[in-house]
Amino acid sequence: MIQLPLFISGGEIAFILFILIMVFGADKIPEMARFFGKTMKSFRHATDEIKTEITKQKKEHNLDFDIKKDVEEHTKTLESKTSKLKDEVEDAIGPIKRRF
Repeated sequence: MIQLPLFISGGEIAFILFILIMVFGADKIPEMARFFGKTMKSFRHATDEIKTEITKQKKEHNLDFDIKKDVEEHTKTLESKTSKLKDEVEDAIGPIKRRF
C-alpha cells in the first residue's frame, strides 16, 4: 500500500476524492486544481524573490555570514563551558558525597 507523508492510504484518498466530487461537482474540481496550482506557483515565485533580495542585500552591504556556522560555533563554546562547569561542580561535591 502506498503511504503519503501524511500517512493517508489509497482508500482514504479515494474517499476524499469521492466527497469532493459529491460536494463540488465534477466540473468544479479542475478549476479548483488550476487555482491551487497557480497559487502554489505564485507562492514559490514570491519565496524565490525574497531569497534573491536577501542575497542581493548581503552582497551590497558586504555581509558575508553563515548563521548555521555561527550557531554551531556558539553551541561548541557552550558545550565546553558546560563541561568545565560540570567538572568543577563534581570536584566540589566529590568530598561531600564521600562523607555521607
